[in-house]
Amino acid sequence: MKTYIQTLIALILPFVSSAQEKGLDQRIDEAFQPVADAFFDAIFFIVYEGDTFSIPFVLVLLVGSALFFTIYFGFPNIRFFGKAVNVVRGKYDHIDHGVSEAMYGDSTPGGDSIETIKDENADGEVSHFQALATAVSGTVGNGNIAGVALAIALGGPGATFWMIVCGLLGMSTKFVECTLGVQFRDVGEDGTVYGGPMYYISKGLKSRGFAKIGKVIAAIFAVFCIGGSFGGGNAAQSNQATIVIKELFNWESTAAGAIVGIVLAALVGIIIIGGIKRIAQVTEKVVPFMAVMYVVACLYIILSNFSLVDDAISLIVREAFNPTAFGVGSVIGVVIVGFQRAAFSNEAGAGSASIAHSAVKTKYSASEGLVALLEPFIDTVVICTMTALVIVIFNFSGFFEYGGDGTGVVFIDGQAFEGAGITSKAFAQYIPYSNIFLTIAVVLFAVSTMISWSYYGLQSWKFLFGRGKVADLVYKLLFLLFVVIGAAASMGSIWKFSDAMIFAMIFPNMVGLFFLFPVVKKELTKYLKAIKE
Repeated sequence: MKTYIQTLIALILPFVSSAQEKGLDQRIDEAFQPVADAFFDAIFFIVYEGDTFSIPFVLVLLVGSALFFTIYFGFPNIRFFGKAVNVVRGKYDHIDHGVSEAMYGDSTPGGDSIETIKDENADGEVSHFQALATAVSGTVGNGNIAGVALAIALGGPGATFWMIVCGLLGMSTKFVECTLGVQFRDVGEDGTVYGGPMYYISKGLKSRGFAKIGKVIAAIFAVFCIGGSFGGGNAAQSNQATIVIKELFNWESTAAGAIVGIVLAALVGIIIIGGIKRIAQVTEKVVPFMAVMYVVACLYIILSNFSLVDDAISLIVREAFNPTAFGVGSVIGVVIVGFQRAAFSNEAGAGSASIAHSAVKTKYSASEGLVALLEPFIDTVVICTMTALVIVIFNFSGFFEYGGDGTGVVFIDGQAFEGAGITSKAFAQYIPYSNIFLTIAVVLFAVSTMISWSYYGLQSWKFLFGRGKVADLVYKLLFLLFVVIGAAASMGSIWKFSDAMIFAMIFPNMVGLFFLFPVVKKELTKYLKAIKE
């Protein structure tokens, strides 16, 4: 542990020592912003350019795929919602008895439960609930607090409607990718589980006769996932945590962000050393607690202003189809804002959650796919909607102008607010000392998301560079360095980089999903038959 901390400090000291003429935060931001801009421009290439809006191809791919899976599987987001809840409750655990059967896959180093045709029930590291909690902690983060505020600040109340639509469709995509995550996972000789898109892409495409291209696409996904773990799963989280901490303490130091980042990095570092079991033990306790507390606070504000709820819902629906927010321009403009923020929040289509779900103790891969479809519902349909209603009700008093200057920054009483700061201001209007509560919530959301994403990134790192301790340490140190970078850099550059990395994962992941969705159909039929019998 001592060596670990010393190495982290050695990586950070050059930044500190160079902060002579400019503030440390500004120097880090200036170095990081060109990188963020370059990645963003590469990933969000435009397929349609209008006068008031543009449509990136990745968004078309994401929404089109979600719609296809929803129709192909007969609206699983609705039909199997109750079964998904029952799986998490353990109602069907009794059918996970030992069965030997042929499964898909190929031999890989470290042992492969799929190729050896062994009882899958003996494998796995976490329960259905722990897997869900770990994956939810990776999605229920500051995308729900800061991301929703950003969506409304940019696209107006109507963006909320399209976030909900995207969340509902995303449930089907999440079901497909997490079923595949379990189906094609590896289990090492020590019982450690390795899974996710890099495995179902490489193995799945090999089973279809495309072994070489499968390996290449799987490697591309792994690279993007590592970037996603540094960006949306890390830097964006520490960035928002730093914003609310600095706001709470009125901290204006030019090195405040970096200092907060170092503290957060130390906290996260202690947790992630323990691997998925330690992460699951933390998230199964922290995630339900913080999610319930946050929802209770939102409900208090909503119910305290119950007479305004119908007006807020009407405004959200009306603005979804007739937006008036400055700079949005049209329905397509507000749809893009809503879908983009929802996709960032619930990550359906990015494939990240399947890495956590792969570690579940189960024989039926479709059982975990059903569990996974609950994530976008919890994340986007419930928590994001709660946040949106609070902000819309708050702004009935006309505190800020929807659309603003097009950057996501709004001015309330002459003071600039962005992201989580907008939500914090809305909470403060109705709950005494809510700035303290929301600061704690944002920090907990941030830390839980970071520790989950460290696992996602590490699994991808292992896929590329092997499963050795030295390789693990290198990744963890880089991950912790991005905690500091995220805390110090500006919100604009951090969210650009984060969006680019998360959305980049969609391209290789969709190759795997479209090659292998018939496998999901087969596994779903098998599991439903087992339940019935």
